[in-house]
Amino acid sequence: MRYLINNLDLVGELFLEHLQLTLIVLFFALIIGVPLGVALARLKWLQGPVMGVLGIIYTIPSLSFFVLLIPIFGLGTTPAIVALTAYAQLLLVRNWLVGLTSINPAVLEAARGMGMSGWQRFWQVEFPLALPMLLVGVRLVVLSSIGIGTIAAFINAGGLGVLLFEGVITANYNKIFSGALAVTVLSLTANYGIRTFEQRAERAIHGAQVNH
Repeated sequence: MRYLINNLDLVGELFLEHLQLTLIVLFFALIIGVPLGVALARLKWLQGPVMGVLGIIYTIPSLSFFVLLIPIFGLGTTPAIVALTAYAQLLLVRNWLVGLTSINPAVLEAARGMGMSGWQRFWQVEFPLALPMLLVGVRLVVLSSIGIGTIAAFINAGGLGVLLFEGVITANYNKIFSGALAVTVLSLTANYGIRTFEQRAERAIHGAQVNH
């Protein structure tokens, strides 16, 4: 704890780097995963092949994936972002797809009967009903990115993994403890925050169903 207090600026800087890396990965994961999930919900014949490819990507060991991307993107945050975004797709798309495909068909038929266009049905009916499952995927992506992101320090991507790697190399248990504690705090905070949004979304849906 003395090391952590005396080096709070360094730990704080690495903490912010780790948070920034996680948020960038989440942004790109959503940009790719949300449209992909919608496409798979509409084109069911694509679900098997696409989810199979995403599953294969997720099984690639993280360190090997990072190293494989170095010849293309070099060292730094770019290969880390690419790899983590690729890992995120299975977690995000799978949950988003479950949310979209588990909507009661009668609800969608009622929306059609009201004269809603496809775009209106998506934004006013499908998206709100599938949002809790999307948030589950977001939570898993964030927690996965925080954890795997520590290994990205090996390719000079920064973050809290720097403390862990330096601590292991120099047998400095103070650095190891500080890095592990900071990663734990970040993970627990992210989990609690996103889980709160999940619960609010679920309550909003249940409340709407009761009122209906």
